Amino acid sequence: MAAISADPLTLPRVSVDPTADQRTVTSITTAPRGFEGEGFPVRRAFYGIGAADLDPFIHMDQMGEVEYAPGEPKGTPWHPHRGFETFTYLIDGKFIHQDSNGGGGLILDGGTQYMTAGNGILHIETPPAELVESGGLFHGLQLWINLPRDKKRIDPQYQDLQSADSALLTSADGGAVLRVLAGEIDGHKGPGISHTPLSIAHLTLAPGAQIDIPWSPSFNSIVYALAGSGSVGVEQRPLAAGQTALLQYGTALRIAAAEKQESRSPNFELFIIGGEPLREPVVAYGPFVMSTKAEIVEAFEDFQAGRLGVIPADAIQPHRV
Repeated sequence: MAAISADPLTLPRVSVDPTADQRTVTSITTAPRGFEGEGFPVRRAFYGIGAADLDPFIHMDQMGEVEYAPGEPKGTPWHPHRGFETFTYLIDGKFIHQDSNGGGGLILDGGTQYMTAGNGILHIETPPAELVESGGLFHGLQLWINLPRDKKRIDPQYQDLQSADSALLTSADGGAVLRVLAGEIDGHKGPGISHTPLSIAHLTLAPGAQIDIPWSPSFNSIVYALAGSGSVGVEQRPLAAGQTALLQYGTALRIAAAEKQESRSPNFELFIIGGEPLREPVVAYGPFVMSTKAEIVEAFEDFQAGRLGVIPADAIQPHRV
């Protein structure tokens, strides 16, 4: 996973009070496989988890990991959103973003795009023509973050954040690389600015390594295994690629990597998120996340009437071979 290579000896150490309360695991679920957009493979990381446990998060897909042959790379065509934020993190490969609010750019390894749909936006995410022509490795994540009810109709916004923008940390023994992508961990801030208090990070653990991560007691905590195997929580519950762990209570997260990892993944790779629950009504349907069914109906009507934005004249489109 090229997105998180770094020399731990040069990084600041995460500091945790030895008397901190370690969080305990409440559930471990396995993400089923499916397809999204034009047919790219995903794993539904939140499958089987209740909305109250996910709050303020709505949905998360692991995109790939897949090695495309020439002509195979796929994305999503132009589509609308309203009422939430999307956080897209690219681990391997390239992706182009363009939206009806003037946002856009090329996302590279380790980069993120943070799009606030707010009152409404149209956008596209698609691999660039050169990747479609040549094929290659593609791997990433997309997370949907709910907006508070009083911010669901704010103006859309786009943040283009590259790998160099992220804060990098390590553990006391130097066996970890923790990339802070948004929010704050142990006083170190990630580049993503959210309208909902949260923390988002990518953790790489060497075989046999362990890390304790300080965590806001008011945040929930969700740990998704991207690759490899290890354990989570004070109870050391086993966790493997494609599984999601929920943890509760406490002010620290304990994560450890197994001594032996599979040949395809030399390290234990995890995506860690947590946020302040909004505890507000949520109605999610298709590309919209609102507070009532009436607002969902209104969103579809506004989309059909062209009030969520207009596809720009210079719009990119999925490349075909």
